[in-house]
Amino acid sequence: MKIQANTMRPGMVIDHQDKQWTVLKIELLQPGKGGAFIQVEMRDIASGNKSNDRWRTQDSVEKLEVRERDSQYLYQDDDLYTFMDTETFEQFTLSGDDLGEKASFLQEGMAVTTATIEDKPVDINLPQHITLEVAEADAVVKGQTAASSYKPGILENGVKVMIPPFVEAGTRIVINTTDGTYVERAKD
Repeated sequence: MKIQANTMRPGMVIDHQDKQWTVLKIELLQPGKGGAFIQVEMRDIASGNKSNDRWRTQDSVEKLEVRERDSQYLYQDDDLYTFMDTETFEQFTLSGDDLGEKASFLQEGMAVTTATIEDKPVDINLPQHITLEVAEADAVVKGQTAASSYKPGILENGVKVMIPPFVEAGTRIVINTTDGTYVERAKD
């Protein structure tokens, strides 16, 4: 399906130069002279190579149909992550390069949505929020107010996150998986 270049969004899969690409970042640039254009960072699904391309806003690109399947994360073996389709019980693997930063938030048994193109898994979508334990947290500096200050903390999966001063090591917190930010203290 043809779409205008200025309607592309991160996560979309497009066909460009006879290859399938996942859109990673988009930036609209408006030079002082001439028309606006789109700077797109994308990754080749087959090889994993990244590329930066530019399109004028009125150009059209071929958007590929991506189907989503419910899956479950099973385990990690070196840089390969194994998942199972919950309908067919078929297992498939994706590499750490395919998953990017999402790999650090995977937990065994986690329900995810797998994006497929022509029945080939290409990416996953994590749940919006997950609960993790804070492994390390800096001490609170006296005089800091809770309203405006955050301190660095390290989660059980090794991800660094900014947390409020009242959160200490051993506390379970809810994390937003889209941007890796603190949401709230876990209620369990």
